[in-house]
Amino acid sequence: MQLLKTVEGLHCYLVRLRAAPAAQTVGLVPTMGALHQGHASLIQRARQDNDQVVVSIFVNPLQFGPGEDLDQYPRTLSEDLRQCHDLGVDAVFAPTAAVLYGDSLEAGVTQVVPPPAMTACLCGRFRPGHFTGVATVVTKLLNLVQPDRAYFGQKDAQQLAILQQLVRDLNIASQIVPCPTVREADGLAVSSRNRYLSPQERQQATVLYQGLQAAAQRFQQGECQGQVLIDTVQAVLATVPAVRPQYVELVHPQTLTPLWQIDTVGLLAVAAHVGQTRLIDNWWLRSRRPIIAIDGPAGAGKSTVARRVAQTLDLLYLDSGAMYRAITWLVLQRGIDPQDEVAVAEVIPDCEIRLAAGEPGTPFPSRIWINDQEVTRAIRSPAVTQHVSTVAAQPMVRQRLLQQQQVHGVHGGIVMEGRDIGTQVFPQAELKIFLTASVQERARRRQRDLAAQQHPPVSLEDLAQAIDERDRKDSTRRVAPLQQADDAIELCTDGLTIDDVVAKIVHLYHQSLNAAATTAD
Repeated sequence: MQLLKTVEGLHCYLVRLRAAPAAQTVGLVPTMGALHQGHASLIQRARQDNDQVVVSIFVNPLQFGPGEDLDQYPRTLSEDLRQCHDLGVDAVFAPTAAVLYGDSLEAGVTQVVPPPAMTACLCGRFRPGHFTGVATVVTKLLNLVQPDRAYFGQKDAQQLAILQQLVRDLNIASQIVPCPTVREADGLAVSSRNRYLSPQERQQATVLYQGLQAAAQRFQQGECQGQVLIDTVQAVLATVPAVRPQYVELVHPQTLTPLWQIDTVGLLAVAAHVGQTRLIDNWWLRSRRPIIAIDGPAGAGKSTVARRVAQTLDLLYLDSGAMYRAITWLVLQRGIDPQDEVAVAEVIPDCEIRLAAGEPGTPFPSRIWINDQEVTRAIRSPAVTQHVSTVAAQPMVRQRLLQQQQVHGVHGGIVMEGRDIGTQVFPQAELKIFLTASVQERARRRQRDLAAQQHPPVSLEDLAQAIDERDRKDSTRRVAPLQQADDAIELCTDGLTIDDVVAKIVHLYHQSLNAAATTAD
């Protein structure tokens, strides 16, 4: 692990990294140090997703207001470095304020100002200038490191929404990856500021989680009115007078717009002082139908299983293959060479794709429209089939479809399969399945398929070797690598029929619904 304390040292490290013969993906975990379990979870996720992991440790003066705890904020660099080393971090960037901002800090540094509407609620009302400081330092770090992905916890939900908007508005290529809040056994959200709490205050602080849980139970029982949910949190907080609430608010988790009621999704957030320590927490409330994400290696039967599961549960099969075909069809319709990535990228903003369940008795699992024109049959043409792999391999196409797939996820009620559905496309999915089978089993299935199609015979050994090589490539590819989500249920299909696998997933689906109902009770 390398410790980098200057911009020049960081630059040299990255230049050397990008000069390597094989392309290296980079994950960035920005922190202010005093690392804890929450930071460790971000680092572990970055380690899983990327070839190289860079952690920044910098207590950013721009995000602290007058009277806040800048001077008292814990600084534990030696211990932080030990943790980073143990977690497999490749480089730690730990500059001083003078290094990162230079002499301009005192005179007034150029800053990045988030949309005022996104800072007018939650913490923004009580910490003027805080999110400008956050946006400025994160923009600076993203520009310096240029990571493929940057990782942030959902506990700081307002910060997360602002940074996601920032990369969209400023066309920053890095992907912001949200990661779940890590909690202690009693529910308290892990935070660097928890170390300020006395043992008595530490016990009192759990009421924040208890209040959010009480509101979540009301919501699961059918309560969607914002004020009722807010009042529920406040009533629980009032049982511990030593905890002094600063706000309890309900907003949309992406736009931070205040909500009077929840139609699809809401973020219930709270801030309170416990002693002299200010703590925040939040809870996502979703009223949409569940999402099932099915990932796994090639030859495990994902597509067939996903379609059958969607049909059995009356959910929409989100056919990503058809979506890629639709874009390929549009590219060909406009006379564009599918290999011309620049020309294809010019078409991408003009692609609006809509899906619906396929008509009974037809061979198509989904009906699909592009720019309001139905192309369900047209996308199956030989020309589209010939060029779809070329178009689908282009990063800009993948990025556009990811956005449109996530729009479908807002309303839920879908099944989708692929390589990174549970980790990247729908990390919030209620049920995540990692469908797999041994290399030998997949080779036998492939051999049977080839024989049925009257192809020349191929030995099991050769097929197994080819499958093993494809697994390696799929797991290490730069775009959409094959990954198993931490909370996915692995389901090995060796010796199982399609009906067996579908039945198991349907059973797990109903189990997850029952578990949610039990929690609400």
